[in-house]
Amino acid sequence: MEENKSSFNRRNFLLGTGATALLITTSAPVYSKAPGFLKGAGIYRQLQMYNGQTNENIKMVYWIEGKYIPDALDEISKFMRDWRQNRWKQIDKRTINILSAVHKILETNEPIQLLSGYRTVATNEMLRKRSPRSVSKNSYHTLGMAADVRVKGVSTNKLAKAGETCRSGGVGRYSRSSFVHFDCAKIRSWGS
Repeated sequence: MEENKSSFNRRNFLLGTGATALLITTSAPVYSKAPGFLKGAGIYRQLQMYNGQTNENIKMVYWIEGKYIPDALDEISKFMRDWRQNRWKQIDKRTINILSAVHKILETNEPIQLLSGYRTVATNEMLRKRSPRSVSKNSYHTLGMAADVRVKGVSTNKLAKAGETCRSGGVGRYSRSSFVHFDCAKIRSWGS
């Protein structure tokens, strides 16, 4: 589903859900345990991210009271696009949930800094040629199932531990480059 078009815009979403947005900011949910969050605890889920490559920010409620908001998921997917090719693919909801849960666990106001979300096969191959030991040929990024991120003021180790708490996918520490890889495939971890 690359390069989909959508008439959705953030202003219409916010105007249309103004009452709901007011409700969710006045009665914020508590996520004491990440696995509970991933299984549906709470009344809303949001994603707050910054992309330094495109200089874009997003703070998007994408799930309310057990229901995903399709247009919001599209906006997040566009935000997490392959900026080198300007192409996008629907990001797996499980990956979005992991990123949202990690942000809640960290209890920070800093946005998640996106380094890499979706990658076209061409982009992935170019990166693999540059760094064959760090970039997988069959990367979950090409399936819309992974994100490489960092959070200002949060160590790579602390960020990875927050992801491991979710017990919902792969967590890779890349301490030299100061980022963590999250994906929604099988539970595993690597790096130092």
